[in-house]
Amino acid sequence: MAQAKFVTGSLFRHVTVMSLTSSVGLMAIFAVDFVDMIFISMLGKAELAAAVGYAGAILFFTTSFNIGVAIAAGALVARALGASDREGARQQASNALAAGVIFSGVFALAVWLSLNQLVSLIGARADTHDLAVEYLQIIVPTLPLLLLGMAGGAILRAHGDAKRAMMATIAGGIVNAVLDPILIFGLDMELTGAALASAASRVAIAFFSLAPIFRYHGGLSLPRPLSLLKELPPITAIACPAILTQLATPVGQAWVTRSMAEFGEEAVAGMAVVARMTPLAFATIFALSGAVGPIVGQNYGAGHYDRVRGTLREALLFTALVVGLAALVLFVLRTPIARLFDADGLALTLIYLFCGPLALAFFFNGALFVANAFFNNLGRPFYSTWMNWGRHTLGTIPFVWAGGVLYGAPGVLIGQAAGGIVFGLGAILLVRFVIRDVEQHHEVSKGPGLFQRQARQVVLFFSRR
Repeated sequence: MAQAKFVTGSLFRHVTVMSLTSSVGLMAIFAVDFVDMIFISMLGKAELAAAVGYAGAILFFTTSFNIGVAIAAGALVARALGASDREGARQQASNALAAGVIFSGVFALAVWLSLNQLVSLIGARADTHDLAVEYLQIIVPTLPLLLLGMAGGAILRAHGDAKRAMMATIAGGIVNAVLDPILIFGLDMELTGAALASAASRVAIAFFSLAPIFRYHGGLSLPRPLSLLKELPPITAIACPAILTQLATPVGQAWVTRSMAEFGEEAVAGMAVVARMTPLAFATIFALSGAVGPIVGQNYGAGHYDRVRGTLREALLFTALVVGLAALVLFVLRTPIARLFDADGLALTLIYLFCGPLALAFFFNGALFVANAFFNNLGRPFYSTWMNWGRHTLGTIPFVWAGGVLYGAPGVLIGQAAGGIVFGLGAILLVRFVIRDVEQHHEVSKGPGLFQRQARQVVLFFSRR
């Protein structure tokens, strides 16, 4: 395989192939989550569906930590490959995985010890609260395994090996899909069975993500403590702001969940269905950040700024096409989807609303995903931090509050979408400025200079807190 696959060839083709292969793997996981919800709905217990909705907000929070580390690993490996430094790419991958597992383990322990408080914070009460905590107590300890799978997949995509990254997530999805009915119905374990199946799928994803790195891409080395400390600044320079960026999403989603809880468990259950449909319908858009990042990183490392600009244009075009098609499919299938969950009343209203005009608004979320990939790979990771936190605070809280006051539970979803439009447009404008600024200053990611500047940004950011 060529060391820098994306510095030549059609950019639209690269964006399309990387996004579609990445999204197939994501869809395997999201589809299993969707089936989980169907199985749980079949049990006929509203508190179980609501518990999954609350637990989903916490899992989004924990997964965001891993996404940040995966972004750092992918960006560093892609830059090294773009600069034709294959050994450097191997070392960056090894160090990022080692540091990620250590910090992920500590983070998982902190979350596990705080589950009661976290679940209460997002509005769960009584039996629903206890069920959500029991579900999370099983899944949260597997966070380091999920990190290995996600960061391993990011490293594969940085090499241009999106197919094997896809197969790893498909393997995890198959494991989950097989175990779900056995544990939930066959062994009558209900919510506990769903949690155990999800934990097993994380083991599979970790294995099938790491194996191709050893077989096809030079493997990994066991980092020595002093070497790891020396290489920590460039990792944290991207990972810390990327983690902060990702944590903004579950914070915003927790506010939405809490706002929806004011309208009863039926509203929360309806929102849980929408939350499961969103990543399934827009898996290709969710995959954009991880798919576009290696293309930007390799061309940035090679100094091909014309291709960096072209990647933005093609990625936004691809986003518009995918969102338009997905929205059309959702609209056509809105009635069968509602019947699948036996939805009525408020839950039915929320599902129909999502499968209508709100689906088109997801283009602006996609624009923000694309912009974040550019910020993280062009040496401006804190830009993605500010944009994401802005979107999930200023772009969520007042919009959701106003929507809830004006239109009730449907207004919560409307407000969330309106905030996304504002910040999606802002992200497009900002990323164009960043590309122009980087090109003018010739900040080619070679040598330690850029990494040192990023590390100083991290130190300054936390010193001001």
